[in-house]
Amino acid sequence: MSTEPIFFNPVFKERIWGGAALRDFHYNIPSERTGECWAFAAHQNGQSTVRNGMYKGCTLGELWEHHRDLFGNLEGDRFPLLTKILDADQDLSVQVHPNDDFAKMHENGELGKTECWYIIDCAKDAEIIFGHNATTKEELISMIERGEWDGLLNRIKVKPGDFFFVPSGTVHAIGKSTLILETQQNSDTTYRLYDYGRKDADGRMRELHLEKSIEVIDVPSVRERPTVHYKQTDDLLAAVLIECPYFSVEKWVVKGEANLFQHHPFLLVSVIEGDGIMIAGGHEYPFRKGDHILLPSGLGEYKLAGHANCIVSHL
Repeated sequence: MSTEPIFFNPVFKERIWGGAALRDFHYNIPSERTGECWAFAAHQNGQSTVRNGMYKGCTLGELWEHHRDLFGNLEGDRFPLLTKILDADQDLSVQVHPNDDFAKMHENGELGKTECWYIIDCAKDAEIIFGHNATTKEELISMIERGEWDGLLNRIKVKPGDFFFVPSGTVHAIGKSTLILETQQNSDTTYRLYDYGRKDADGRMRELHLEKSIEVIDVPSVRERPTVHYKQTDDLLAAVLIECPYFSVEKWVVKGEANLFQHHPFLLVSVIEGDGIMIAGGHEYPFRKGDHILLPSGLGEYKLAGHANCIVSHL
């Protein structure tokens, strides 16, 4: 079993709405339409790979399958989480995700998708769609059929540092000029409700999933924002952004040094700003913006030193 931090190489996805902002994370992106960085991914549609140490070259899925001790011997047929950085150069489609029960029944045993967003950066006038304004399912269907999207969709102005919890059943969309870190269940199941009449690269209208969307949308819409609480350890301030049955997510701000102990089955650490050094087992591991680091179950005591902001997730 490894007792060292495990750094991962992401998988990149080109999207019709993507841009080039991911270059700022020291990534060699495939094009000017790179929309997604799959940072911690163990899904059939993308696997991030280890870049250091005894497991170099292994996928996250292979670690989960063959080295379960790294994850505190958790049970489950798949790694539970998926971490992404999304560069929305243009508006994303309006979507909704099913819950586990619906997805298992209708999507070949796939998981549902509850997710959350941390706004890394955005334009001054950026906004998201978060929830809807229908009060009954009948009103929802009527507004969709009449194309009353402006009245139906709830738009919210956003700024860097904002956080949104997006449970399954929530109508949502990321607006243009927005860069977010997304933590979600390990699922790629998305129902597209509305797409502004856009066409794909081949000139075809993009597929909508109206029937399934209407079936899984929560009515009335839930738009609660979680209450953040804080923990201080030496020179590290941790903001606990969300604790839910699927994941917990924190923002760590390090300004100096902090002595820590890894007591979770695993931690997923994504560095979104700054740099520093992690010291574990008598060895130093430099990190910088754009790094994604798995802290395995047996890591034990470690130290963070530097000036950096990180988004950290765990079960």
